[in-house]
Amino acid sequence: MPTDAVLRELLVRHLEIWLPGALHRARRATVALAYADGDADSAEAALRAVAEYADRLRGRQLTVLVLADGAEDLPARLGAVEANLPAEVTVHLVPGGPARLPVAVKAAGAAGAPLLSYVDGAAADPAVLTATSAGRPAEALLVTAAGTSARDALADAGYALSTEVELVPADGTPARLLAYATGSDKSLEAFKEALWAVDEFAGVRYRDPADPAGRLLDIALAPEPGPLRRELLAELARSGPRTVTELRRYALTATVHRSADAVRALTGLLAAGEVTRDPEHGRLGGDVVIFGPARCPAP
Repeated sequence: MPTDAVLRELLVRHLEIWLPGALHRARRATVALAYADGDADSAEAALRAVAEYADRLRGRQLTVLVLADGAEDLPARLGAVEANLPAEVTVHLVPGGPARLPVAVKAAGAAGAPLLSYVDGAAADPAVLTATSAGRPAEALLVTAAGTSARDALADAGYALSTEVELVPADGTPARLLAYATGSDKSLEAFKEALWAVDEFAGVRYRDPADPAGRLLDIALAPEPGPLRRELLAELARSGPRTVTELRRYALTATVHRSADAVRALTGLLAAGEVTRDPEHGRLGGDVVIFGPARCPAP
């Protein structure tokens, strides 16, 4: 499916962001990759990405857990990649899929050190999500069927921040939902950067689950600003005047967009006269207050 290629690219892109920081922060770290349907192609891609950081692994220990059932050739496929990994990387192939994640994470001693989890094809099982949050810090990527939401379950598991996006293939195959959870604004921003940098010709478009109109968004480094403009107008109508900083964070945490996209969207809204600002002139800094159409400041 087209979504498989996009998910694989996103996993690799985020792993390349996460791994240097994790190795700088701690002497040990864990990557847990769990698959409900046995299709663990992205695990091979993740191991190849790890191999690119061999020079940064000296004096560190990285454990990679791969939990999957149903793929008889998986041990051989992973073994071929593992043979090229440095001694500092330990790979464990665990049968049983995501349901075994709590046991595997505990056995690997992942608690208290950086942990990145990727759970593909399972429902938002509270026990599994709690296991992914055992790291310090912890980040998780969760792939489920479109039309569901994992935000509440991720919050219950201890994640302070999360975002969701639906991956909608152009060929009519089922859409899938990708949720990302973290405790860091910086990590969330990095994930959003990776989200909009994937292959725009992959045959997939995004849909924001929070958008009542369900608009499809083309993947692009500079996304079309119209959808975010409408979401910012709706937020201003709900909540009243907001600073640019507050609207940037709203875009980051409540939509599929980045905080920088909010500045571009606000610039367009101001130019069109759909919102006003205080002060009226000058740089669009974080402390500038934005007023919606019905809440313009008094003359």
